[in-house]
Amino acid sequence: MDSISEITGAIIVLAGSVFLFLASVGLLRMPDFYTRIQAGTKASTLGTIMVFIGLAFLVPGWIGKLIVLILFVLITNPISSHVLARAAHYIKIPLAGVSVADKLEEAEHANPKENSVESIESIENV
Repeated sequence: MDSISEITGAIIVLAGSVFLFLASVGLLRMPDFYTRIQAGTKASTLGTIMVFIGLAFLVPGWIGKLIVLILFVLITNPISSHVLARAAHYIKIPLAGVSVADKLEEAEHANPKENSVESIESIENV
């Protein structure tokens, strides 16, 4: 029974490392900053979680710590990539030429006062 859990854990760790490798390839191959963030975040989040799950099979005593790490990765990776993308959009990092839509730009043009510097300053003064 012990060897089955070791083989299962090793296969899951290997699959997670493949996703991590694909995330690094996505960082090199994608045309602009925004698609690089998406490729890096989604694949690295899945890859890291799979590695942690595989480690749970290999070292059962670490399950509690690995669950905490999985929750931390699930919370912080998407939030940090979202913040980076919003900051990049705010400082006007251009999209790739093949991009067909910019929904955030459309939303800002529809409600210009909502995302303006004046509205942020008025919130800070309250």
